[in-house]
Amino acid sequence: MERQSDSSELIPGLPDEIALECLTRLHYGTYSVASDVCRRWRHLLQDREFYYHRKKYGFTRKAACFVQSIPVLLEPALSEAKPEKQPKYRLSVFDPVAGTWDKIDPVPRYPDGLPLFCQVASSEGKLVVMGGWNPASWEPLRDVFVYEFTTRQWTQRVDMPSIRSFFTARACNGNVYVAGGHDESKNALRSAWVYDIAADEWSELTPMSEERDECEGVIIGSEFWVVSGYDTDSQGQFKNSAEVLDMTTGTWRRVEEAWRVSGCPRSCLAVGQKCSFTSWAGVEPSVQVGTCGVDLGDRAVVTGSGYQGGPPTVYVGKKTGQGQNGKLIKVDTPFEFSGFVQSGCLVEI
Repeated sequence: MERQSDSSELIPGLPDEIALECLTRLHYGTYSVASDVCRRWRHLLQDREFYYHRKKYGFTRKAACFVQSIPVLLEPALSEAKPEKQPKYRLSVFDPVAGTWDKIDPVPRYPDGLPLFCQVASSEGKLVVMGGWNPASWEPLRDVFVYEFTTRQWTQRVDMPSIRSFFTARACNGNVYVAGGHDESKNALRSAWVYDIAADEWSELTPMSEERDECEGVIIGSEFWVVSGYDTDSQGQFKNSAEVLDMTTGTWRRVEEAWRVSGCPRSCLAVGQKCSFTSWAGVEPSVQVGTCGVDLGDRAVVTGSGYQGGPPTVYVGKKTGQGQNGKLIKVDTPFEFSGFVQSGCLVEI
C-alpha cells in the first residue's frame, strides 16, 4: 500500500463509522503495515479505545506467548558435539486456533537472547518483559521493555523500583502487578508493586503478610492471587497458602490450603472451578517435567517433557461446558519452535 498523508476521512469515500468497522476487522499481523499508511490510522490502531472496541466485537485474537529456548541445529559433522551449557531464549507466539507460530524480534538491548528468568505479562495488546538476569554476566536486572504488537516495536521503559528475581507478574486493564521473589541477597520478599503501562509509572502496594519467593500469580476477576512460595529461612518448602489482592481496594486477604500440590507452582499452575488450583504437570505424562501452561480462556496451551532432558512437546486442550480442562491434543511443532519453554503468558491482540 502506498504511503498516504493524513486525510480528513479514515478511508476516502466512506463514512468514518463504516471505515472504522473495516479497520476493526484487520488481522493484527497487518498492523505494522497499516500503521504506516497515515498518522490517523497509526493513532487509531494504537489507541486503547480501539483495542477495547475490537475486543467487544470479538475481533481480538488470543495466543500463548512463550519465553522459549532457541533450538540449536548441529551440522552433521558436529552431531557428536555437546550443546552450549546455557541456552539462549527468545519470545515465541502460538495461535492455537490458526495453528500458527511466530517469533518476536529480540529486545534491542539483548539481541543475542532474553534476560534469563525474566517475567512476561500482557495487557491491551502490549507485551511487557521485566527483570531477569543478564544472559552474559548473570547480574540481576531491573529493566522493563514493552512490545507494541501494532508496530512490532520495542520501547525501554522506567526501571523496576528495586532488584528482584523469581517474582510473579500478571497484567490486567493496562497494569502489571508484581509481588514476591527475592532480592540480590536472596532474601525472600513480601513487597508488591503495580506498573501502569500507559503512564510508565510504578506505585507501591501494601505488602503481603508473608515472604513468598518463587510464587506464582494469576488474575481472577478483580483479584490478583499470589500462590505458594517460601520464606527466606525455609527455601524450597512451598507454602500451601495464597494471598489475594483486591485490585479495587488495594487490600490483601490470606487463603489457606490454596496450593495442595507438592512442589513449585511457577508456570505450571492451573485454575479450576471456584478458584481451585492444580498443576498442569499432572494432566498428561508427556508434560510432567518442565511444565508450562497458559490459560487462554476457552482453551489452554501446555508444554513440557516426559522425563528430565526429554524433548518438549506442546498440547492444546479445550475447556468443557463447565469450564473444566478437557483432553489435551498434541500439536505438531516446527523445529524452530521446539525449544524448552521457561514461562509464558496470554496475549490478546
